[in-house]
Amino acid sequence: MTDEKVKILLCEDDENLGMLLREYLITKGYDADLQPDGEAGYKAFSRNKYDLCVFDVMMPKKDGFALAADVRSMNSEVPIVFLTAKSMKEDILQGFKLGADDYLSKPFSMEELLYRIESILRRVKGKKAKDVIIYNIGDFIFDAQKQMLTYNGETKKLTTKESELLNLLAANANSILERNFALKTIWVDDNYFNARSMDVYITKLRKLLKDDQNVAIINIHGKGYKLITPQVKED
Repeated sequence: MTDEKVKILLCEDDENLGMLLREYLITKGYDADLQPDGEAGYKAFSRNKYDLCVFDVMMPKKDGFALAADVRSMNSEVPIVFLTAKSMKEDILQGFKLGADDYLSKPFSMEELLYRIESILRRVKGKKAKDVIIYNIGDFIFDAQKQMLTYNGETKKLTTKESELLNLLAANANSILERNFALKTIWVDDNYFNARSMDVYITKLRKLLKDDQNVAIINIHGKGYKLITPQVKED
């Protein structure tokens, strides 16, 4: 850990589990702030700056999904991990659609949660350390460091995952971006749920790029994706 502690917002309505998780994270060198429900979590996020959020899905007053949507409206970059007793694929995919970085199904080990948190923080730190790269993708201008996508003077702020995936696609423009390479680079693990999460983000990027009909992201069956563009340039 660095000298400056990473600040984590932990929202868990199970008092015993919440206290155990908070104490465990503190012993591992994190600054963990525990809130008992979604509304309290929202107020805490509004008042403080956090480096990462861990939200239980089933909470009173405001569930984890609703809380994540509110957090995303305030900060599109802060990593979010869901804790859920649900195992339905649809619920997990809903979390990824809201911009979640990872999830853990209960029961889970605290060591696994710590591993997931450290993996996410390594990715975030690595992204921030990169040099400034600006891509011209057709008529779009993509600033990979600032996570900005501009078209006809209109700029949209991308989420961390959207930006990381578009960065890989742009770096391999008009060539195949292998699916497993992208999964292991951005999600670390190429398991089923991460693969489905990447599919969700590919769909999001297609919508963001749809205004330029000369730009497309196509599936290469059994291999991966290809960003088709008449023009791509790095600055």
